[in-house]
Amino acid sequence: MAKKALNEMSFLDHLEELRWLLVRSSAAVVIMAIVSYFFADYIFSDLIFGPTDPSFITYRFFCEASHYLGFADSICITELNFIIQNTEMEGQVNIFVWVCITAGFILAFPYILWEFWKFISPALYEKERKSAKLFIFVASILFFLGVLFGYFVIVPMSVNFLATFSISSVVKNQFNIDSYVSMVKTAVIASGLYFELPIIIYFLTKLGLVGPSFLRKYRKYAIVIILIIAAIVTPPDVVSQITVAVPMLIIYEGCIWISAVVEKKKKKDEQTS
Repeated sequence: MAKKALNEMSFLDHLEELRWLLVRSSAAVVIMAIVSYFFADYIFSDLIFGPTDPSFITYRFFCEASHYLGFADSICITELNFIIQNTEMEGQVNIFVWVCITAGFILAFPYILWEFWKFISPALYEKERKSAKLFIFVASILFFLGVLFGYFVIVPMSVNFLATFSISSVVKNQFNIDSYVSMVKTAVIASGLYFELPIIIYFLTKLGLVGPSFLRKYRKYAIVIILIIAAIVTPPDVVSQITVAVPMLIIYEGCIWISAVVEKKKKKDEQTS
């Protein structure tokens, strides 16, 4: 079945649809933010500030891994010598609100994907519109995997490095709560969105904006950027840097494969039409 003609709706109609997409998505985020309010103690005590505890699961995993690989206690964490403080009158209130909104966005992400799918589906083939459930499922899984990767890998590695780094014994680490929470939010959301890269590349390839040759051409630059990011957010040891860099490199290589498959299918469809 041919694609639905895009000119059936005017430009203003498309803007109206986009406006309601944003309204419904925002409402979903607010609703889930209200839900997260009832779990605020767990979100802050166990999740947000979890990586500040030396017994955090990631630190224990790396310690056990170092023993297994024969590195003794080289990357075992027994102390994180810093404090988190609030220096603004309304600081904790602002943090509370924005953490709930961030949690609301993460929880509402599958619904936001559904709204996005409904917006673009008129421009797709009938058989492509039938794969809505698969798209939402795969994209949601990738996003949540990215969130988990950001939380359990990037955040604790960043906390460990930044908390133990010192230019002089005279300087004591006392981090503002806004700075700490912003780092956690940025790492988690950015990782979740990075894991969506295969989905983005899929659609860009279908639109003809990106191809496997383009991704292969800039692969070396992507590798350098990924290694720099891994070096920045991790302690100066090889194990931590590899732990961060390898999943990101795998995703980039997966994007090249996805783009190649989509481009091959497009050429085949063009030849048979």
